[in-house]
Amino acid sequence: MDDVVWTGTWVARRLGIELVGAAPAGGGPDAPDGPEATADGARTGGTGGTGAGTGQSTQDGRGSGRGAPVTLHPSTTADPPATGDTGAPQEGLDGGAALRELLGLALRRNPKRAHLLVSNVLGKHVPQSPAIVHRYGYDLGRRVRDLLGEDIAPRAVVLGYAETATGLGHCVADGIGVAPYLHSTRRPVAGVAEAAGFEEAHSHATSHLLLPADPDLLTGDGPLVLVDDEFSTGNTVLNTVRALHARYPRQQYVIVALVDMRSPGDRGRLDAFAGEIGARVDLVAAASGTVRLPDGVLEKGRALVAQYETAPGTGHPGTGHPGIEGHLRPDPAEAAPPASVARAELRWPAGVPDGGRHGFTPEHRARLEAALPGLAEGLAAHLPRGNGAPTADGDPVDRPRVLVLGFEELMYAPLRLATALEELGFADVRYSTTTRSPVLPVDDPGYAIRSSLVFPAHDGPGDGPGDRYAYNVAGAGFDAVVLVVDSVADTPALHAPDGLLALLTRHTSRVVLAVVPSHVPHPAAPTSERPSLLPEPLRGPAFSSYAPEDVGWLLQDLSSVTLEAPTEEREEAIQQGGAHYAESLPVEYQPSPQYQQLFHSALDVSARRIAQAVGTVTDLVLAERSPRPVLVSLARAGTPVGILMRRWALHRYGIDLPHYSVSIVRGRGIDANALRWLATHHDPTDVVFVDGWTGKGAITRELAQALKEFQEATGVHGFHPEIAVLADPGACVRTYGTREDFLIPSACLNSTVSGLVSRTVLRADLVGPDDYHGAKYYRELAGADVSHDFLHRIATHFPEVVDTVDVQVKEMLTADRAPTWEGWAAVERISEEYGIHDVNLVKPGVGETTRVLLRRVPWKILARHGAGADLEHVRLLAEQRGVPVEEVHDLPYSCVGLIHPHYTRGATGSDGKAVTSL
Repeated sequence: MDDVVWTGTWVARRLGIELVGAAPAGGGPDAPDGPEATADGARTGGTGGTGAGTGQSTQDGRGSGRGAPVTLHPSTTADPPATGDTGAPQEGLDGGAALRELLGLALRRNPKRAHLLVSNVLGKHVPQSPAIVHRYGYDLGRRVRDLLGEDIAPRAVVLGYAETATGLGHCVADGIGVAPYLHSTRRPVAGVAEAAGFEEAHSHATSHLLLPADPDLLTGDGPLVLVDDEFSTGNTVLNTVRALHARYPRQQYVIVALVDMRSPGDRGRLDAFAGEIGARVDLVAAASGTVRLPDGVLEKGRALVAQYETAPGTGHPGTGHPGIEGHLRPDPAEAAPPASVARAELRWPAGVPDGGRHGFTPEHRARLEAALPGLAEGLAAHLPRGNGAPTADGDPVDRPRVLVLGFEELMYAPLRLATALEELGFADVRYSTTTRSPVLPVDDPGYAIRSSLVFPAHDGPGDGPGDRYAYNVAGAGFDAVVLVVDSVADTPALHAPDGLLALLTRHTSRVVLAVVPSHVPHPAAPTSERPSLLPEPLRGPAFSSYAPEDVGWLLQDLSSVTLEAPTEEREEAIQQGGAHYAESLPVEYQPSPQYQQLFHSALDVSARRIAQAVGTVTDLVLAERSPRPVLVSLARAGTPVGILMRRWALHRYGIDLPHYSVSIVRGRGIDANALRWLATHHDPTDVVFVDGWTGKGAITRELAQALKEFQEATGVHGFHPEIAVLADPGACVRTYGTREDFLIPSACLNSTVSGLVSRTVLRADLVGPDDYHGAKYYRELAGADVSHDFLHRIATHFPEVVDTVDVQVKEMLTADRAPTWEGWAAVERISEEYGIHDVNLVKPGVGETTRVLLRRVPWKILARHGAGADLEHVRLLAEQRGVPVEEVHDLPYSCVGLIHPHYTRGATGSDGKAVTSL
């Protein structure tokens, strides 16, 4: 075709860059000068033959990134070349032509290297058939397996490079079939030990971490297969091998790349390095050659980037695509109303990681393969279908064009979803991924990056906020885009007006969001470490009626100890200073049928409001505190809230958050041994303390002081003192679901709505210096247990409050939520006005007032004038205990419970009712 243009023409002509391919052994017209063109020496393997491709674009705009994206046909795998043999290019193509089939050129905003080799078969910058992308890596893997042999291949470990080769490396592992896979990452993960780290010399972002869940994954002596998309200077691979060989020496390394583009001067380095470390180093690539760079190319490239970035009419990023010569040309999609975003619920197989960040085994591969057809069918239900009579092959005449767009390091899961969609046959499917690498877009048929969408990072990256990019999507004419992200990246930033989802809706008529659950492995301590002396958390059904995955209790079981005492005896001992409230337990209140009905009625009324508050506080935590928080609820009022937050994260984002419950005691602080366990098993900076509601803020202050003392005593840093609560009527915290003072029905009951677990106990004869605080499990109350009903009836409202939560969270993220401590001021005023002179005897809010009526000796109840149904249970309890309810104007809470001051048992009449005056 006379109108075909290579997608590197624009850069090659302006900078004088030339791709020179390696010819068959013996040289040829495109062979680099010198003996380095053919072999790397006795310790290096060959590159083998190329695959075929069309790294071309047509003059009318069809080709890479616009119209019909490139279509490639990889050749079948030939016999592997002997060690040291470069192999031969595909028949009919010389070395340079083969490289031009696989690669285009672009300019990068990078001070280290001006040009970018843009792969047409990697699935990163250029939308491509997912089958082709997978086949290139798979075929390379088959060649590696043949090179290693059937006996050695199972001992190998495959390592891919972030971010561009995470998917390629996984496909190579697929081809080997019997080896586990790991890729480097730039995302730190709490609780997973770093096995190694290294730098990438020319990359936009350099630091790589290796975070295998299995600390022994890299300690074996089998071959290590290192996979990158491009083997250029060799610096990245040498840095990796040097770092790993120093810690885990082995006898063989295999380097795999789509293209081997080392200069003649770099080709000898690998051979010398192999001799230096005393190991065999083999090389397998799909094509080989080099890039001829004229003098001053870096400066010319910088000047060219600066010229086209500042050209008139470039506009603001993300809303269109730069035209020829760098000017912005309005995108026709902007004239149409934005598309809506549909969320596809992926039934991702449990226990299968989202990728190789922490390791991916052959067993994981088999389970994913079995699940892919069903996953694809689920996605297909959200996508358009072709119209018209089918062709002879059974395909619709006008098949919709669908792009499956992955996310930075998350390449393999979107790729496999895309291959499964492609196999369904109803759509013309293409695949690419977003990236953190900035590249200059130029809308020219001879340029590899035709358009760019620019948007903020949305996964809370460890190196801070920054721009991210999706190339060759705008203007490509896709009928639908399926965006696949992991749950860590499904944040408010993704859904923001300037976020990626909003940009995609301007360039296609349908956007589907599919979220893969982020795999966060349970930390595995190296065997050489001393095991913790603290016991593992208690879990149901052995302790509590909750499911074992709902919560782990960092408590000791005191169920066999008699701790209950009559309420009046406890109150007298507490107020006379003879005992602390945490040294005994009140007798469990047994609600009357009338009160039980009131609980269920209150739950019917408030379940949706609670669901909304749960979603709001959870999303705030994910957006502001940690994308992978460790929920630590304050037992026991915080425990049901922690479980609901965990269930929201699982429902909305597919994130399985760890959740524990610990004891905190006013005047005694938080359980320090529980903190030690948490610091051993998790990153303290990820811990988020959770409670049900705030009253006057006493526990908030108690926690802050306790964490300060713990840090000073142990040197452990990172625990954040801020509590996340469902309701904050006292304005004591900044992370909350609501500041309304309404009835949370779990406050109506005691253990029967809290997994049948008592309040926590701290008594010197029961809790030693190395023990957790204690609690009891009331198994005998199982017939009255409504814990699961409470959770279920709230969680059923999750789907219907998602949109409301999104709106509320966006507003709250920009609002001033600083605590005003309005509740504390009101408590101090009430304490003085009523002659109590002790803020600890003033319990503000519906929840705290309920506790007074259930556990303490109440004096009177102050109710805000006009308070309605939220106080029905309070009025009923007050009537049962003979406590007056006094209506008050201008009360900042719905109600306030006053504990009897100067209490003795003589203050209770013979009927057991409270005295009403002093």
